[in-house]
Amino acid sequence: MSILEKVRKEFIRTCNERSVDLKRAVSVHPLSSRDTIGDAEGDFVIKKGKEHVIEATFDEARGQAFTGTPCRWNGTLEELLSIELSDVGHRGIFVATVNAVLRALELATGTIHCRDEDPANCGPELAGQLEARFGSKRFGLVGLQPAILKALAARFGPEFVRVVDLNLDNIGGSKYGIEVWDGQSDLSRLVGWSEVGLATGSSIVNGTIDKIIRCFKEDNKPLVFFGNTISGAAALLGIDRLCPFGR
Repeated sequence: MSILEKVRKEFIRTCNERSVDLKRAVSVHPLSSRDTIGDAEGDFVIKKGKEHVIEATFDEARGQAFTGTPCRWNGTLEELLSIELSDVGHRGIFVATVNAVLRALELATGTIHCRDEDPANCGPELAGQLEARFGSKRFGLVGLQPAILKALAARFGPEFVRVVDLNLDNIGGSKYGIEVWDGQSDLSRLVGWSEVGLATGSSIVNGTIDKIIRCFKEDNKPLVFFGNTISGAAALLGIDRLCPFGR
């Protein structure tokens, strides 16, 4: 069973356990980069238009998800639970809504992206938390988030960091003294080199999370996800996650 199907199964169980009315409405809509990160300064993927954020509202609780296919959706929780998760747009809607509902139930935190000065501070804070937990290790970053890569390189040294990405515009280039490897063909290479994995939570939407988890598990390497997108799934499945300033 895929991670997303496990999330759906646990989400249904949780809703039943908490007597959530599945006839209740959910609305999902895209956000602009300014709506998402405010006046944050720096090199952020969302500013380049390759990734977008959608926001789900349930009661007065909000949950967000990064996606390459932003769209609007309105319906009931019951309708949401039957959508086809092979569609990337549907995955974004489902994940954002899970985040919102679990936030309403006070089971998930950090379901909203940080704003203003916090995104620039996230990388150094995250790097510090990783060092506190694991010490100075070789870190493999899955998903090029420039601010996080910069902070890892600054704290541990470029020679102790590797990164893979799916964006063809990034692959083969260099960022902060680190070559960007291919997220499809070089993932196993990255896992083999690294001692600790750090992966973007948006992998649960773009469809790569199962391969990422499997590769690190097979090599018996610790794996930590980052960001608000995976907040609900992490709460339901006990996935290791860091999101220093998620709201």
